Amino acid sequence: MAAVIFDLDGVLVDSRVAISGAMNHALAANGFAQRPAQELYRYIGPPLALAFAELTAQPIGSDAVEACLAAYRERYAVSSLTETVVFDGIPAALADLGHRHRLAVATSKVKVLAEPLLAALGLRDRFEVVAGPELGAHAEDKATTIASALAALGAEGAVMIGDTSFDVAGAHANRLTAIGVTWGIGTRTELAAAESLVDAPADLPVAVAELLARA
Repeated sequence: MAAVIFDLDGVLVDSRVAISGAMNHALAANGFAQRPAQELYRYIGPPLALAFAELTAQPIGSDAVEACLAAYRERYAVSSLTETVVFDGIPAALADLGHRHRLAVATSKVKVLAEPLLAALGLRDRFEVVAGPELGAHAEDKATTIASALAALGAEGAVMIGDTSFDVAGAHANRLTAIGVTWGIGTRTELAAAESLVDAPADLPVAVAELLARA
């Protein structure tokens, strides 16, 4: 069975409230100015160490960035379970795809936060593999995370579904085709390099079938 790998935030779930709230909590807890929530949405997807490095003007691995990450994770571990919602249509799309494909998640969220979130939202049992950075990893790029998902699946090929250029680039770095979804964080322009664009979860099974047929 062919494999289909999903990004988490912006593809399966709407996590804008939970992530922006936890980011502002972390900034305030460490003496940095909070930002309007909408200014923080663009940081959803890439590794958060990069976000806090930019927001604090401190290097990755610095005490300030590490303190922000710790405060963020402490808050997010609790708030994400009640402030994250599954996008309409995703459960049905997963049920359809799961009949014909092996499903996995590759997320920049640390795995110890991704696993309980998926479980709380009733999605964990849909996926054979959940890949994400370990707590000690600093700014693991998406290509590495996708490679980890492929290795855990024991698969050489797959279709990657994401909502940002990081997902598309990570897929291509692993010689995978990519589907960009337009209901997440990235714009259609940002996703232009994807082999396919879809506007609704219900369109995913057809898009996956079309890409696999070309392979």
